[in-house]
Amino acid sequence: MSVDHRTVDQGWLADLRASLADDFATQTARLRELTELNADTGDPSEAHNRAALLVATRRNIEQITGALTRISDGTYGACQKCGENIPVERLEILPHARFCVSCQAKHNG
Repeated sequence: MSVDHRTVDQGWLADLRASLADDFATQTARLRELTELNADTGDPSEAHNRAALLVATRRNIEQITGALTRISDGTYGACQKCGENIPVERLEILPHARFCVSCQAKHNG
């Protein structure tokens, strides 16, 4: 089953929007904590882990923001490469998915 981005179930979309907004708030709080934590313990592995967490958290925020933008502008559920509908099963697992499986594989190259 694919999501037809023109006729997607509005209840499902509203629930998804709320879930993404909650995730956005959680990730933003996490980012704030990570950036405010300036304690340099002198442990290079700890600094490396903190840097990796910062990168991952920023990426999550970008992905969530992108999904919320696509919901707002009515393009959510459409592959950004080929325009085909992204299967709902993919969107349930990866709500920030921008590409269908085929285009994602080509994108990862």
